[in-house]
Amino acid sequence: MKSKPCGLTKRIDRHKNPRPNRFMKPRYNLLNIILLAQPMRDTSLTANAPSTWQCGRYVLDTSRPLVMGILNLTPDSFSDGGQFIEPELAVQRALQMIADGADIIDIGGESTRPNAPKVSCCEELCRILPVIDALMDCGVPISVDTCKPYVMRETLKLGVDIINDIGGFNNPVSIETVADSNCGLCVMHMQGTPQTMQDNPHYDDVVAEVAKFLAQQVQRLSLAGVAHNRVCLDAGFGFGKSLAHNHALMRGLHELQGEYTLPMLVGVSRKRMIGAITGRDAPAERISGSITAALWALNNGAHIVRVHDVRETVDAIRIWDFLNTP
Repeated sequence: MKSKPCGLTKRIDRHKNPRPNRFMKPRYNLLNIILLAQPMRDTSLTANAPSTWQCGRYVLDTSRPLVMGILNLTPDSFSDGGQFIEPELAVQRALQMIADGADIIDIGGESTRPNAPKVSCCEELCRILPVIDALMDCGVPISVDTCKPYVMRETLKLGVDIINDIGGFNNPVSIETVADSNCGLCVMHMQGTPQTMQDNPHYDDVVAEVAKFLAQQVQRLSLAGVAHNRVCLDAGFGFGKSLAHNHALMRGLHELQGEYTLPMLVGVSRKRMIGAITGRDAPAERISGSITAALWALNNGAHIVRVHDVRETVDAIRIWDFLNTP
């Protein structure tokens, strides 16, 4: 079974990588990060982490925290929709995040917020290909956030290093598309679709059910020839989960790793769950809450955090590591 091309026949013009000589000023100067009052399990972030994650041209060291910077090339993403839809602005934003300490740049051309409209392969590729092309020599792995096999195939032709699939490679064509490459894979759990996922999500045991799905997908990938060191796992916070479900998953990160103890990715940056806890309605006001959650996750089983605010997150991680160094 093969996916059909969407009619994109003309190669999009290449965009030169602009000089990284102008960097955006951070919106917030977070001088103090107040951690959750609950005691931490370990004083060393990413304790007991798998040693490496194979991601295309790169082998990433997962014994230290990794920060994945979010680059949304969409007009309707929940936090920063429309800000970086122009390729030159998007490239500048990516270079700024790298300068701020991002280990990975995750590029998305389709919003996956609740009730987001679907986007065609053609539209998604038109948004992301010029930016990918310009960033291929930026010095960090390039990840593509997509659930479409055709988009996966076309971006792999450009040499991207990671495919981040919110569908968890539940489509057999997606597995077929990535199996013979050497790219890293982010396997995420989602109940329903972006259009339906928050319509009264229900689980009997959310940690057990998400863990079972992730283990099944790892097994399916393994049967297709995908080595375990190419795979990381994502519980899919906010993707068909209530606040109670998200809370249970955060506290069950170690259980989600399964028998292979694969790297765990946590993405809660600026999400509704942060707003529900803090009372902050605007996504841009959820930065300190997002950083607190990222630190908690890294100290309780996560190895990678996917964030909008790279500089502030990296600063917080550095302070945490320094204060816990004897």
